[in-house]
Amino acid sequence: MSDRKKQPGSGGDHYIPYAERKGEESVVYFTKDLSAAGLRRIFAKVKPRLTGKIGVKLHTGEPHGPNILPRPWVKELLAEELPEAVIVETNTYYEGERFTTEQHLKTLKTNGWTFCPVDIMDAEGTVALPVKNGKWFSEMVMGKTLTDYESLFVLTHFKGHVQGGFGGSCKNIGIGCADGRIGKAMIHTTPGSDDQWDIAKEEFMERMTESAKAVTDHFGEHITFVNVLRNMSVSCDCEGVRAMPVVTPNIAILASDDILAIDQASVDLVYALKEEDHHDLVERIESRHGLRQLSYMKELNMGNDRYRLLDIDNDDAEISLEEAVKDVVPFKDEA
Repeated sequence: MSDRKKQPGSGGDHYIPYAERKGEESVVYFTKDLSAAGLRRIFAKVKPRLTGKIGVKLHTGEPHGPNILPRPWVKELLAEELPEAVIVETNTYYEGERFTTEQHLKTLKTNGWTFCPVDIMDAEGTVALPVKNGKWFSEMVMGKTLTDYESLFVLTHFKGHVQGGFGGSCKNIGIGCADGRIGKAMIHTTPGSDDQWDIAKEEFMERMTESAKAVTDHFGEHITFVNVLRNMSVSCDCEGVRAMPVVTPNIAILASDDILAIDQASVDLVYALKEEDHHDLVERIESRHGLRQLSYMKELNMGNDRYRLLDIDNDDAEISLEEAVKDVVPFKDEA
């Protein structure tokens, strides 16, 4: 489009090693305990930020998706730690099994999200949140009831993504809180385009990140993040049973109050794997210019790309990326 803002080369296909980064450090907690107990223990590290009415933003997935977060883990976490919390979602932009609220409610039952309330936030309308210092947006259109919550717990299955390269906390709220008709279209499609997915690479990452910034700014000190690095297909959970097979080893669960730090640490752990173990996921990330999510979050002052990785399995001792992945084993389907 003639009015499309010119994109400078911003390196979304170029990984920046930790030693080359500058700035302050945040804290990212780490556990190799990929279980309901591990999830509860690491969540305890970031729970204090959550007060009042709490929404839990996670990807509930297309029907029978093989890689979504284990429902028993989430059920135990909410029952024991957040008994009054509500899972929050929005309808999809694509015509799948979560396109309408009626379809979405059916899919929630199919996938076993029946143990607590689920709020489809755009079921009855939208709300616009401001985007501060955005390049693409001054506001983003979200599901209407997002603003009913005082706190947001972002519980993310970290994996690949067909457009984003990877789906971490930024994608979970940047796409996942935008409503299914207006907000998601603002991120994915140039007005008037015949291609629903014509916005890609650097520009897509920036638009998605600005949407995520609207959410983090809205909740301020009352938002926190957990990424589960398990069953990491190059495909998003929105692809359901059509997802590509998982070949990347399971790694860990991470938690942080810093959205950039947790997504950066998740990417760093993938890159720290042996080449034969991370080849497919790294190729997906770089071919889509997914690393622009990280550099743009930094430009928007959403957090730090430097961090201290603290191992909760060893009394919060600091652990290196190399130590964190040295014992991973080739992926084996638990099913």
